[in-house]
Amino acid sequence: MQLLLVSININELLNVVLALIMFGLGLSLKREDFQALFDQPKSLAIGLLAQMVILPLIAGALVMQSNLMPEWKVGIMILSVCPGGITSNLVSYFVRGNVALAVSLTVTNALLSLISIPLVVNLFLTYFLAGDGETAVYLPFWTTLFEIFVVTIIPAILGMWVRLRLGLRVVNVSKWVNIVLPLLLLTVFGFKFLAGQDHGGTDMQPADVLALTPYVIGLNVMSMLLGFAVGIPFRLSYRNRITIAIEVGLHNTALALLIAGEKLQMPAMEKPALVYALYSFFVTFAVGYLLVLVREKVLKKSLDFDQDGGGDQRIDG
Repeated sequence: MQLLLVSININELLNVVLALIMFGLGLSLKREDFQALFDQPKSLAIGLLAQMVILPLIAGALVMQSNLMPEWKVGIMILSVCPGGITSNLVSYFVRGNVALAVSLTVTNALLSLISIPLVVNLFLTYFLAGDGETAVYLPFWTTLFEIFVVTIIPAILGMWVRLRLGLRVVNVSKWVNIVLPLLLLTVFGFKFLAGQDHGGTDMQPADVLALTPYVIGLNVMSMLLGFAVGIPFRLSYRNRITIAIEVGLHNTALALLIAGEKLQMPAMEKPALVYALYSFFVTFAVGYLLVLVREKVLKKSLDFDQDGGGDQRIDG
């Protein structure tokens, strides 16, 4: 195991895994997904508002009242600005959310994050690390934008091109991608947990996991509930509100690790994303499923789940 860790640069492996994740996202995109951008503009706009504005505010409020070290606070904030991915779309599918809206939010947020991440992360670094006596840390804007573009947008475009060329045969490719990607991602997470900092790891300790657990779970749950609630005054369908909750609650952890680990070279900032990854899928699925049960069992109205969920004008009775 140690020899393997010596021979592999984990951050380089993370670049490959993130690129493959985005390639898998591209494989899943259909022409109808882009039509959803125009069919559901209000739901899309509110979802982006929840992801890009409300979620970082929630994360900021959470870490401001904590006694966590500044690097962990920045790590949580970085996690809050990373968009969703294939996993969030999968959870939306499992709980009968609006998958077309979920994919539209993922794609749009991925494009917008090219600009938002280098800008906003530098604000986090300035605010939380100012005055700690250490050398200033920052993300170079254009370099970061270009590198995120290379490992996220280009692989997604390539995946879309492959789907266009292969047509229905892409289903066979997707099956292999869906098997390989989770295994590769688990491998990277395992290395990050177990390896020392000299090999791209974080020297994660049990005490670190215990200290961060309530904050990452709290961020996951609170962001989902507020993401769900923000659609109520705008009269979004229940199904679309659940979809937005899932997109706000589940993030691209690989991208957060890439920013904190490779771009900033701050292993301590990676720890919140790693601990978040331990719980996020199960917490997001559980909260989403509970929201479905509230709709179907308590309110006794499941009409929104039986329709295509495209109408922003449809209200919940």
